[in-house]
Amino acid sequence: MVPRDPREPHRVASSLELFFDLVFVISVSTASSELHHAVSAGHAGSGIVSYLMVFFAIWWAWMNFTWFASSFDVDDWFYRVTTIVQMAGVLVLAAGIGPVFDDEHRDFTVVVIAYVVMRLAMIVQWLRAARQDPSLRRTAIAYAIGIAVVQVLWVGFLLLPSAATLPVFVVLMLAEIAVPVIAERRGATPWHPHHITERYSLFTLIVLGESLLASATAIIGAREKVDAVGPLIWVAAVTLVSAAAMWWIYFWPPHHRAISERSSFAYGYVHYFVFAAAGAFSAGIEVWIDDLTGDTALPAVAVSFTTSVPIAVFLMGVWLIAIRSNADRVVNIAVPAGALLVLLDPVLPVPVTLTAVILVAIVTVLVLRPPLRGQED
Repeated sequence: MVPRDPREPHRVASSLELFFDLVFVISVSTASSELHHAVSAGHAGSGIVSYLMVFFAIWWAWMNFTWFASSFDVDDWFYRVTTIVQMAGVLVLAAGIGPVFDDEHRDFTVVVIAYVVMRLAMIVQWLRAARQDPSLRRTAIAYAIGIAVVQVLWVGFLLLPSAATLPVFVVLMLAEIAVPVIAERRGATPWHPHHITERYSLFTLIVLGESLLASATAIIGAREKVDAVGPLIWVAAVTLVSAAAMWWIYFWPPHHRAISERSSFAYGYVHYFVFAAAGAFSAGIEVWIDDLTGDTALPAVAVSFTTSVPIAVFLMGVWLIAIRSNADRVVNIAVPAGALLVLLDPVLPVPVTLTAVILVAIVTVLVLRPPLRGQED
């Protein structure tokens, strides 16, 4: 296990990394589905909190492996088995997501156990790196110790009364994201800019694809509950246009130019909101379908916000981490302004549909205003 060259040409994601992503999207899909049911049932506040908490566990476990794999060159049987253990952990985590959304007995037991299993596997990876790579030994040991300490605290988290759950969770979340900040000060790991941005891009594609799948499944299930198929066809069209526009906007800037040693933490951490918003988008579409079939008691304005808020968060997240540094003044005005208009959409006469129109308008601006030219890749 030795560091990879951050300037290595033609660096692409491995088949193991792609397999790893596919397993994680199962948890994303489960979390989005539970969010949909909670919001549609009128428990939006607790549902959103539960979703953000569960999504942190999913995202953080995925992100830690992704950056580690970008830094070290190894593909032997032990590395593969350790990675598969992490994959097993996220499958167990998916099974425990439902109880977290239970307002009466919000149970984190399965989620925490699965999460700790995934993190223990990363400790093994870092200890192996510390033993086999003297140049990054201090960094690897710092990662291993930091992760181990926080996992002990997560086990203690299960013993807390329900009233302390949320504040303690926030503290432990901050402790988790502080570990890389502290460890990297002892020596930066040599991540590959093209590879790391490709990994984030691929996961964005998977989450957007999951949104389309969830929406299509909901539309098919609603077919027997409505008299006319016209509204469902319209939902399908708006969903496709919106998802396609989100894809276009995300992939407009050259992400490898937007990430550097100084901005790597911001790039990685802000993606939590980008991924979570993309996953919540599908939940919003499903709530919209519930409104058409009479399966939700939410008012029309609240239904519209379930799609407009995730899209607005997605737009602002992508603008902050990638578009802003690669765009001219026109684009840097159009994208944030579009996000604001999307948030105002629910109070206008044609909610949801107007959101798709705004997204198409942003895409049109991006087509007319290509990214700024940078240094040769």
